[in-house]
Amino acid sequence: MNDSAKSIWAALDRRLNSPAGFRGLVSIFIVLTIAFSAVPLLHYFRGRSIIDYKLWYDTGKYVLAGDEIFFLRSGKYDFMYPPPCALLLAGASLLGQGGLILLLVAINSAAWLYSARLTAILAAGHRSIRNVWLYLIPSLLVIVYIWSSYHLGQPNLVLLALMLGAFVALRAKREISAGALIAVAAAIKAFPVIAIIYLVYRRYWKATASLILTLTFLLLVLPAPFRGFERAWRDLEKWSVGMLKYDAAGVGQRPRRSFTWKNQSLVGVANRLLRHVDADAASAPDTPTYVNFADLRFPTVNAILIGVALALGILFTAVMPQRGMRTAESDAIEFALLLLMMLMITPLSFGYFFSWLMLPFAVITQRVIDGKGLASLCWSLPALAILALALPFPRGAQLYGNTFFAALLLFIGLSIELIRCKRQGWQRQAGGGWKPAG
Repeated sequence: MNDSAKSIWAALDRRLNSPAGFRGLVSIFIVLTIAFSAVPLLHYFRGRSIIDYKLWYDTGKYVLAGDEIFFLRSGKYDFMYPPPCALLLAGASLLGQGGLILLLVAINSAAWLYSARLTAILAAGHRSIRNVWLYLIPSLLVIVYIWSSYHLGQPNLVLLALMLGAFVALRAKREISAGALIAVAAAIKAFPVIAIIYLVYRRYWKATASLILTLTFLLLVLPAPFRGFERAWRDLEKWSVGMLKYDAAGVGQRPRRSFTWKNQSLVGVANRLLRHVDADAASAPDTPTYVNFADLRFPTVNAILIGVALALGILFTAVMPQRGMRTAESDAIEFALLLLMMLMITPLSFGYFFSWLMLPFAVITQRVIDGKGLASLCWSLPALAILALALPFPRGAQLYGNTFFAALLLFIGLSIELIRCKRQGWQRQAGGGWKPAG
């Protein structure tokens, strides 16, 4: 970078990180949340499709009426989330359909704000986080996925805020709170429960116990006064039988969407690239689309899936620093890797899930601010380029798993960064200048 460019960059940095710059950032956030929130509300008042908001309202009304939550319609469940999620929607449905939408977009906005704040806290460690770049860049890079959460009425921003809160609690040695936050996330949408493997591996025993006890309470005890214990157990049983299954036809209650371009998980990408399955069955059932490079048997694909998942897990555990050598910097990278792995290995991972990339991008942004950006940019810029392919080719890029492969590249790159952190930790320890996180 020449002197002229450096001076322009320095001037821009000073302007953005001034009090006026922060006020401008807050103003932009408010404008975006109002705009994103207004769209589903306008659709409702104009009688247009309100996507999943209608399902949430109907499910809440079923609970209030004492009806079944999980029942087959056209061969699948309409509502596919854990029973406690339906119980939460029952209260929201008392506000009416418009009131429910208003409440949910307000919760989404609060979750976005807290997610931006918590990613900055985690990425910056114990340093000041009054740096506009740490708030602006991560949200900007995932803005499409944030918009999808508002547009579709999906709770993934809320799940992100809960997971980030759990990470901050773990770093502060508040394990019970961390486990409870992950349990709440899993009660809304099941896949965050995967994090229990990490808690066990890191020997967060209090957090593990807290997760199990809180989730048990949410699944069985909390619904009992409203549904009765036997019915609460039957709800959980019906959900488990319907959703916790995977075969050649699909995953859970998503047989027509499991292997299509919309699913960017390892399961979805591997099945449509390695098997002769329709990659657009949900939206164009009469004109099949095939993108497979091979036509392997279902068991063979599953063997490959297991091998890749194990390789990711082994890489993750191999690059983790020992418990006594962890720092705030290494923890931020470690938590980002955990989120990336959860996104990749959960059986269903649709586009709006990837608002979770906010933390990995915040970590990269912080490393650039710290002057460690050259190595980070070597792998983060290609990942961004792969993600950006979905802008000119929204369907074509995702058919071939661009979001999955971008997440995989980020995972590999951040693993390399964590190895560098480990080496720096060894050097600091050898020099007597090392201090652990917390």
